[in-house]
Formats: sequence, structure tokens, C-alpha cells
Amino acid sequence: MTGSPARTLLLWCPDWPVLAAEIVDGVPATGPVAVLHANRVVACSEQARAEGVRRGLRKREAQGRCPQLTVVEYDPGRDARAFEPVVAAVEELVAGVEVVRPGACAVAARGPSRYLGGEEAAAERIIEHVAQSCVVESQVGIADGVFAAGLAARAGRVVAPGGTPEFLARLPVEALGRPALADLLRRLGVRTLGDFAALPAGDVLARFGFDGALAHRLAAGRDHRPLAVRQPPADLTVTAEHDDPIDRVDAAAFVARALAEQLHDRLAGHGLACTRLGIEAVTAHGQELHRVWRHDGLLTAAAIADRVRWQLDGWLSGSNGRAGARPARPTAGIIRLRLVPDGVIAQAGLQAGLWGETGEERERAHRALSRVQGILGPEAVVTAVLGGGRSPADQVRLVPWGDERLPARPGPPPIAAGVDRVAGDGRVAGDGRVAGDGRVAGVGRGEGAPPWPGRLPSPAPAVVLSSPLAATVHDAVGEPVVVSARLVVSAAPAQLTVGTTRSVEIVGWAGPWPVDERWWAPTEARRRARFQVSLADGTALLLAVEAGQWLVEAIYD
Repeated sequence: MTGSPARTLLLWCPDWPVLAAEIVDGVPATGPVAVLHANRVVACSEQARAEGVRRGLRKREAQGRCPQLTVVEYDPGRDARAFEPVVAAVEELVAGVEVVRPGACAVAARGPSRYLGGEEAAAERIIEHVAQSCVVESQVGIADGVFAAGLAARAGRVVAPGGTPEFLARLPVEALGRPALADLLRRLGVRTLGDFAALPAGDVLARFGFDGALAHRLAAGRDHRPLAVRQPPADLTVTAEHDDPIDRVDAAAFVARALAEQLHDRLAGHGLACTRLGIEAVTAHGQELHRVWRHDGLLTAAAIADRVRWQLDGWLSGSNGRAGARPARPTAGIIRLRLVPDGVIAQAGLQAGLWGETGEERERAHRALSRVQGILGPEAVVTAVLGGGRSPADQVRLVPWGDERLPARPGPPPIAAGVDRVAGDGRVAGDGRVAGDGRVAGVGRGEGAPPWPGRLPSPAPAVVLSSPLAATVHDAVGEPVVVSARLVVSAAPAQLTVGTTRSVEIVGWAGPWPVDERWWAPTEARRRARFQVSLADGTALLLAVEAGQWLVEAIYD
């Protein structure tokens, strides 16, 4: 795409999942209400925010902050069905409305601004009309491009032509709506959209991939669609004719899935992917219905089916919204359904991911893992977060899926950031003191991170035992090997016995790595020494001796 992005007017309804719950299910939006997905708050009412409820909180924490909180499960179909009257009301004033997502729709600003008396006048007129027709509060933003218009709508602003890059530059990277990318950018020192936009596009693509390159275009105030967007040929559209009119939502959902798969297969056969979808329907009485849905990424077969099902549900349910808002239910069932890929891009160079098609793998994995959490509880699905520490068990923290991935101890990860080593014959204490004549050197240490002296050298063990195994170590003459209070080894380890098994010869060993941690807190103090040993049967182990007891802590490959 060349030139500046088109001026875009975007209407945004704040807290739409909460309003949709009121419109469809009768949940009062004026009270403290929270909409939850995967046990986390995805939207909440103004009263709930006043009580301290925020997006991203777990259900238990949100209810702890607001005991009278009304909890509603997230339902995208309900949100889309309730939003249909709002879109219809906007269409009464302007043409070519695109649904960005339930709660937000966009239209080219040029037409409304010309026949409604300017951009600000058009925004006021649309807000007033939606309020009168649907009894729904909304805000309008106008800027260059859909992304910037969405952020302008949250502030209720009209950004002057050409001023979009300056408007975006001051916003934090979290405005991109990509939490993982925003977290990584902040750790790299990139805190605003202006900082991100200043990075070379080629370097961003190489480091962050396709999605990062799209986000880079957004941050720079350019249209986020790739340059390959074009109008599809007529033969890419798919149509379904029905002799028996469809007037039930369940039947419409079945038709939507089959037609979506047909469209996706046809696009894939041409090496294309859809970014904007037109849905057209004709009823038995000749009534024509039309809606356009857009998506930031690539619409997969499942995503197309979802949007078609939501739209058909909105048409067939005849939800009148608040105060009898239009549109009414069609007077007859649907006899023709047509899907038009209104915006497509070449899919060349996109590689399938671990769980399926490009852009689908993360969503499918997230849905599956969130489903398991819903059945077995949040703690049933955990992921490992690497951080600082002196032993392998200290460097890994298991975090429930969806929780904030923060390490238990600050510092560079065990492998990616390198390790610290202790040279010479000195001892390293847990508070960073170096005893004797040894010297401490850090390898690949992260800037500003604690050095963690006394940390084990690489390689990292393959298996860390949750419960260490008791063992005994003997020297060459059969005497137990002990480590004195001054951390002196009585003799070279020669034989290892784990539990009741027979002893195995130690053919190589390294250490000790003594650690004296939290000596200033008697109840938390810990003093131990660790050894790496290689056995005659080819096994390599990490041993520790604490209070005179030898333990097997981990196993190496």
C-alpha cells in the first residue's frame, strides 16, 4: 500500500461485553459486573472498576476486591448478536460499515464528513443517533487508519490529517494489544510506540516475525495491511442455495461451518488468505442483508465460521436491544447465503505452526489449555519460567497458564544468559561475599541483574527431582566422605550409593560449589555444598551435602 492510510471513523462502545450481557441476559450493567474468560476478567463495569476490579485479574482476586461482584461468562456470540442493532443504526447514516469486533465498527471518514458537515460534526451525529436508536453510549475516534482510529476513539479524539504518527508516538507499547510482544519490547528498553516505530523494519521482521512486522506498521501510523492486499476475483466467492428457508440459529450455524470451510479451501488453493469478509444473505421474501467483518491477522476456517455464525445469529434472533432498537427479525428465512473475501493477501512464505495453520496455533492451544483449566482448575496447567538462582530448583518457577510470567528470583535465565563461575579455591557465600582467595566472574550476565555468585556452571541438568534422594558417598578406602564446617572435603569421592541400591564407582567429579544462603535469618539460613559426579555406568548426577547428609538433586543427560 502506498501513500497515507485512509481517514477512518471508528465507533467504540466501552465495556461492550458487559452491555451485551445486559441486553441479552438482563444483567444490570449499572452494578458491579465482570465478564470472565478462562477464569480471568476480560471486561468489567464502571462500578466494578470503582471497587478495584481490573482486566486480567483472576476471579477469586476480583471477588475479593468486590464481594458483591456479579460474574458473567464470556460469550462472543452474545456480544456479536447484541451489537447488530448498533451497526444497523450506524448504517442508517453512513454506508460501508465494517465490524472490527463486537463493540467496535469502522467506516471511511471521507463520505460522512462531506455530507454531515465535517469530521467532528459526523462523529457527534453518529454518537447521538446510536444513543437515540439503541440507548447505548459510544465514542468516536477519527485518524489515519483503523488502528489509530480505535485508540483515538478511546480518548474521544479527532486526530488531524497527517498527525497520526505523532499521536501514536507517545502511547505505551501495550496499546498494540499484543501482551507478549509488549512485555518483550519493555524488557528490551522499547517503551513507547514511537520508540518501536523508530526501529528498522528489516530488523523488526527478522527478530519478531510476521506479526511483529504488522505491529511495527501499526506503531508507525501506517495501514497495518500488507502491500499485497487486493480485490479478489469473482470466482473466490462461495454461495449456498437452500430450498427450505433457514430460520433457526442451529441450522444456520451448521451451514456457516460448511460454507466457511469451502471458502477457506478455495482461498488456499489460490495461495491466498482472507483479512476482510463480506457476509450476504437473501430471505425468501427478497430481503437482502449484508455485513462486512474485518480481522487484524489472517482469518482461518474456524474464524470465518465463527463470524458467519455470529452474524446469522444476530440476523435471525431479531434482537431488538434497548428500547426496541432496530433491526427487527427478517420476515422470512434465509434462502441464499454468500461469503465474499473482500480483502485477501498472498499467503506465500507463511509456514504452518506447531498446532496448525499460521495465526491459528496460539488460539487453538490457548482454547484447549483454558478448557482444561476450566475442568480441573487453574493449577492443573502450568508453564515453566526461568529466572535467577544458584541451584536448578531455584531457577525455575511453575506458573498457571494465563498468569503473569514473572520469575521467582530476578536475574538472567539459567541457559540463555550464561552462568557464573567461581575460580580459584575460594568459597562463595549466599550474600555475594567471596571468602578465601577465590575470585568471582560472571559470564553473559544481564545488565542490572543480580550476579548470583556460587551458581552452578553449565550444562544444566535434564531432570530436577522434586524430592531429593538420600545417598552416601565413600572414598577409595571405604570411609564416608564428609565436608567440614570450613567447607573442606575429607577425601576424593570414589563410591556412591543411592538408597538401598548397590554402590557405583565415581569416575569423575567436580566441585564443591559451597553456598551459605541467608545467614542473617536463622530460620531461613541454608548451608550446603554441591558436586557434579560422573558414574561408571554413564550416569551424571548433581549431588548436595547438607547437615552431613548427601542428596541426589538432579540428573544430567
